[in-house]
Amino acid sequence: MANGYSKQIQEQIKAAAEGTIFISSDFADIADTETIRRNLNRLTQAGMLRRILKGVYEKPKYSKLLDEYVAADPEAVANALARSYHWTIAPCGNTALNLLGLSTQVTAVWSYISDGPYKTYEWNSTKLEFKHRTNKEITGLSYMTSLVIQALKTLGKSNVTPEVIQMLSEKLTDKDKQACLKEATESTDWVYDTIRQICGGEKVQ
Repeated sequence: MANGYSKQIQEQIKAAAEGTIFISSDFADIADTETIRRNLNRLTQAGMLRRILKGVYEKPKYSKLLDEYVAADPEAVANALARSYHWTIAPCGNTALNLLGLSTQVTAVWSYISDGPYKTYEWNSTKLEFKHRTNKEITGLSYMTSLVIQALKTLGKSNVTPEVIQMLSEKLTDKDKQACLKEATESTDWVYDTIRQICGGEKVQ
């Protein structure tokens, strides 16, 4: 029967886009943990997958322009780890600013707040950092709402210029804006005032 499992696992990987990050539990509906682990190891040796961290694999993405495999996306790896451990995470610090296009500074450490434990992971020249926060800061918030709140907190009230508000307003979809207005009510007053401006709601006096 092992062949049947192998075929299903390979088909799932083949169907995914290059650069997709996999964790063992992504295949939990196909086989038991040990069978999955053996298959993923075999596919790594065959070059179909690339092992990033223990239990985290990537379907390598090849760049014809660079004529080499592209480095794994730290954001995708962070989300895979969160999926694996059932954490809720949100980018914070310079990572949040980078992802929203508010900073072009290359970040040495990809930082996330998490309702899981404090953890760091490293591979090649990339470092991921998860900082524990109370659930109130992230639970029940959509990804974009968390991202915007963390970016504003990183900038600080005095650095939120009309240009920043304009940039964020253009980046967020109408759906994102509706979610932000609804979900961010528990955030600091100045953060919520700024979100109302970003989302087209008038500033609270």
